[in-house]
Amino acid sequence: MLSDQIKKGVNRAPNRSLLFALGLTEEEMSRPLVGIVSSHNEIVPGHMNIDKITEAVKAGVRAAGGTPIMFPAIAVCDGIAMGHIGMKYSLVTRDLIADSTEAMVMAHQFDGLVMVPNCDKNVPGLLMAAARLNIPTIFCSGGPMLAGHLTDGKRTCLSHMFEAVGSYHAGTLDEKGVLDYEQNACPTCGSCSGMYTANSMNCLTEAIGMALPGNGTIPAVYSARIRLAKHAGMKIMELIEKDIRPRDIMTEKALHNAETVDMALGCSTNTMLHLPAIAHEAGVEISLDESNNISKNTPNLCHLAPAGETYMEDLDRAGGVYAVMKELTKKDLLDLSVMTCTGKTMGENLADISNRNPEIIRPIENPYSATGGIAVLKGNLAPDGCVVKQSAVAPEMMVHEGPARVFDSEEEAISAIYAQKIKAGDVVVIRYEGPKGGPGMREMLNPTSAICGMGLGESVALLTDGRFSGATRGASIGHVSPEAAAGGPIALVEEGDLISIDIPNCKITLHVSDEELTRRKAAWTCPEPKVKNGYLARYAKLVSSADKGAILEA
Repeated sequence: MLSDQIKKGVNRAPNRSLLFALGLTEEEMSRPLVGIVSSHNEIVPGHMNIDKITEAVKAGVRAAGGTPIMFPAIAVCDGIAMGHIGMKYSLVTRDLIADSTEAMVMAHQFDGLVMVPNCDKNVPGLLMAAARLNIPTIFCSGGPMLAGHLTDGKRTCLSHMFEAVGSYHAGTLDEKGVLDYEQNACPTCGSCSGMYTANSMNCLTEAIGMALPGNGTIPAVYSARIRLAKHAGMKIMELIEKDIRPRDIMTEKALHNAETVDMALGCSTNTMLHLPAIAHEAGVEISLDESNNISKNTPNLCHLAPAGETYMEDLDRAGGVYAVMKELTKKDLLDLSVMTCTGKTMGENLADISNRNPEIIRPIENPYSATGGIAVLKGNLAPDGCVVKQSAVAPEMMVHEGPARVFDSEEEAISAIYAQKIKAGDVVVIRYEGPKGGPGMREMLNPTSAICGMGLGESVALLTDGRFSGATRGASIGHVSPEAAAGGPIALVEEGDLISIDIPNCKITLHVSDEELTRRKAAWTCPEPKVKNGYLARYAKLVSSADKGAILEA
């Protein structure tokens, strides 16, 4: 066992004395030591219940003959961090989580790991750590929130809450109406109830093969979530015994399966940052171009919020992620030979699965669209690509052309939107919010929600080198690469420049001549860094561009 490094032989007597100090018995030390990486805290609604999940995992480990030992991972609530400097600290935690988990595991020589994440950056951060460490590992998340209900009975969620603020500024909703959303949009613990980033990534843990069925969809408040956690604790002991490791599971084929499921589910555009970063840690390279090819061949089968009016609890009742995957097998869109954390192949896992609600999970013969939920656009404005959640774009905005309204920060843009200075037809450009320029690549849920809440979702596009929450809908195009702080073409856009967006043909064009762009480039100078000390300053020096997954480069 790996843990023999800290518990076997006379030379390890000092190490054992400290294990005895923990209250461990000789019997417990003789068993495999399983690290339970708990993301529990008391500030993130998606993590407030994880102490219960962690205890259930520990019970499962003990039942199967192991010794569970919990240690923590940090977590940020993107919703609470939204709209202020806190959002600069969201994406950057992904790498902190991976690095700190690596440090804890290597220092203490665990034999296996159960990762207990939930919200946006914990899942990819811990997947990155799992791939990097490559010891037997399984995931069990905290589970999604139930949808809310307004006082009139209408179902609601966090994305509606953000849009309600835009409606208030547009004069179409009063303070009482805002309060109705405020008190009812988020009714339980758990990751917010739509197909936002947290739920997208938790669903993809199943698609990759690193979590048991139901991990992405069983609601946080259901007792089935506790049972799942116990089974995950039991299963890690089997993975240790069989020596099935993350890199046996997180192969190139498995990651392409995840990209395919991503397109069918209509996941958050943040997956286009996280999957390349996870693949990089697993020794696999995936590109945005590959994602577009997968999208072209993968029908979009689900329209969960913000794309539609269904929620994670509905997807769970319909059969969950495995039911979506079963539909994809009808056209041989998945590699079923890949190994999973069940100890069986994906094909074996899916053998007895069925789609229990074709209204929630469209049959593959009757999809919402013939192509996937995400599109990668390229052109002279984004030579290395940019991404859009096309499943959440209104039909009339799939092709759009309009004048650029240019802002050098999110704050400038949101002020203009609330002041009703943005008009139908405009293309709002928000730059210097990329991985380096932000630094930290903030999500732009406030401006996109304001646009939609003010009734402009079908007539205004938004373009940024920052990123979007999974709760964003509309013609919201992010991850523009190269970013402005790296001298990308988005830095050269001027007020009134004409921009064309063609999502079906994956094109984005700035209608300015090459000669003029060359002139502007020669006159351009990078602004002073927005943050000059602390972790964000170090992050800005190391982070790569969004098209590479915003990974840290030595």
